[in-house]
Amino acid sequence: MIYLYLNKNKIKILYLKKTLLKQEETAFFEKTYQTNILENNKSINVDLLASAVKEAISSVSEKKINENQIILILPQEFFYFFRTEVPSDIAETAINSFITDKISSLLSIIPEDIVFDYFVKNNNQEKIINFFGIEKEILNLIQQAFSLIDLKIANILPETLVYYKLFEKTLKTDKKENILYMILEKDFVSGYLFDNFGLIEKNIFFEKISEEKNHLSNLKKIIKHLEEEKKIKLNRLIISGTQSENIRQDTFTKDVGVWTNLLKRIIPNFYDQYIKMLVVDKNQIFPILIYDVCFGAFVFLKEEKFSILKNQQFSFKKSYSSNIKTNDSSKKEIFLFAFSFLVSFGLFILISNLKNLKTPSFFAKITPTITPSPIPSPTPTPSFKKEDLKIQILNGSGVAGKASEMKKILKDKGYDDIVTGNADNFDYKTTEIQTKKSKSQASEMIKEDLKDYISSFKETLLDENKAPDVIIIFGSDFK
Repeated sequence: MIYLYLNKNKIKILYLKKTLLKQEETAFFEKTYQTNILENNKSINVDLLASAVKEAISSVSEKKINENQIILILPQEFFYFFRTEVPSDIAETAINSFITDKISSLLSIIPEDIVFDYFVKNNNQEKIINFFGIEKEILNLIQQAFSLIDLKIANILPETLVYYKLFEKTLKTDKKENILYMILEKDFVSGYLFDNFGLIEKNIFFEKISEEKNHLSNLKKIIKHLEEEKKIKLNRLIISGTQSENIRQDTFTKDVGVWTNLLKRIIPNFYDQYIKMLVVDKNQIFPILIYDVCFGAFVFLKEEKFSILKNQQFSFKKSYSSNIKTNDSSKKEIFLFAFSFLVSFGLFILISNLKNLKTPSFFAKITPTITPSPIPSPTPTPSFKKEDLKIQILNGSGVAGKASEMKKILKDKGYDDIVTGNADNFDYKTTEIQTKKSKSQASEMIKEDLKDYISSFKETLLDENKAPDVIIIFGSDFK
């Protein structure tokens, strides 16, 4: 498995390959780039991200890595987050509907627009839900970048979850604590605020190190901010990062004014069984202070079942990818249509031949009843607006950037709710439009708006219970 951490301009990779003795053959790599891989939580350069990840994975080991499953760890800013208390006796079956209501009320977003998961922490008095979600559109772009280099995302984790896992075993169930997890690097300090139940503050604490200041003064500034402005009294400070290697715990605790635990001491005491699983080449020692975020993800997935991608109802992969090929119900409708057409055509031929036969004499004076031909009804005006249609554009041509190009064309034509992604393969020659029966007129609207770019379309029906109203899989015919 590949544990891949992405930050704005940094990549960290921990590659684990299971051995016959149930250990993990271990390799690792990190690189800081001059340009940003991720500009912010809404802007992702697909080609740049794919290129950087490909370079990093090829540099992890001298041996060729055939693994293509990725555990992706992203900064907290990529995720929606909330925590809320629930009744201690709430039924498991009621939690999902409770969460859905909270998404709408606390985050002001539509649940169908995100993928998410949550975990529950409780003691004798409280039961707290920690919720994490990511927008499908962001996930779309990341998946698009990974698919260009034949990688698949097996799970997505926020960095805050894996940091919490690294000290969770030190917590006491009968004692409430506020804990600041900080990473000390040469140029900065950064971290998050937690308590016994998980993340408290979703925003990262970040301070650059200037020549006049040092790590100690920056940490004191953050602690003072928490105590005086947020009225939060810290019980513990947990220190990781390369610059924590030579810190003396007793002296640092005295200087900073908060009881300090060093990650380099926590790991051997509480997570030693996982460290012993890692087999590192050339008798190296695994640099836990550099790869704490990747190691934390490894431990987390050994002990927890949290997975943003497992949610069937709102999962991007389940909601959309199954629509790429004609589904069973669509096949059934097409078969019934073809069958009824053939029967109708056969009756038409039969009736036409009967008219050419000579009418018997005893029927000669019978005047047939003439039925007026029905007057064709005018095409009704669509009951929906362009901006209300949910459209998904899937790249079936393999040409990077073409999905964004089509999205812009449709945006200029008045469509608003559009997401993009990749089709199941890049061998599509003819563009396909899949449309719900209830939105059948949308197909003609879109064909008209794309007539300057695509000459012909293949049309199929889309199940009514699918998230988008229309799916466009464009092929090499999209110019």
